[in-house]
Amino acid sequence: MTTGAPSSTYPARPRRSRLRTFLPLGVAAWLVLEIWLLTVVADAAGGFTVFLLLVAGFLVGSAVVKRAGRRAFRALSETLQQQQGGVGAPKAEAGKSEGNGFLMLGGLLLMLPGLVSDAVGLVLLIPPVQKALGRYAERTFERKIREAGAGGLGDAFQQARMHRPDGKVVPGEVIRDDEGSAGSGDVPPRPPLNR
Repeated sequence: MTTGAPSSTYPARPRRSRLRTFLPLGVAAWLVLEIWLLTVVADAAGGFTVFLLLVAGFLVGSAVVKRAGRRAFRALSETLQQQQGGVGAPKAEAGKSEGNGFLMLGGLLLMLPGLVSDAVGLVLLIPPVQKALGRYAERTFERKIREAGAGGLGDAFQQARMHRPDGKVVPGEVIRDDEGSAGSGDVPPRPPLNR
């Protein structure tokens, strides 16, 4: 018996995540806002002033990125030297390189042309903001790790290894003959596989 509704031969499409849905819209809105603000400032102060603001933002941003990169490299080399010497990294120096990621992000935002990105980049250069964002990111990361459960990453890796590209599961196990048992028994040894 049929109910009159045609059955679909196509499987249901997976639902898109919110990030994939709203990220392009957010980027487009941000670009429109940046262009609009630049035209407003150009009307009020002149095109040359906007040009100077963009160049100054790029120069300051590149200096900040360079400084953050040097700090990160110095912290990495000190850590490697201490590990080679057998000394653990002291707690005081571990916090010294804590804000390098936010310094780098702030510098990159300053380098982008636009006033909103410059304002956000300048806010990220403030040390208390860096510490607050660092604590928030650490808590969020720890919560996500706890939600994943024990062995979540290993299980995901195992699942990825078991599935073929066409989606079919290939169960099986590897049986390895030992060197000593290869010559004994009724089965002659197999030649090596050459590709």
